[in-house]
Amino acid sequence: MMKTKLIILGVATLLGCVSCHTIGGVGRDVESVGNDINSAARATSRAM
Repeated sequence: MMKTKLIILGVATLLGCVSCHTIGGVGRDVESVGNDINSAARATSRAM
């Protein structure tokens, strides 16, 4: 029974670590898209 609990805890910890990196990557991607939109908006504003 103790071995099963340790395995479950280990898997949960591993999934938590992996999801943190995935969420961080998504955050950087969203930030990059936002920066691109901001740059395009500034360029359009200057052209007007």
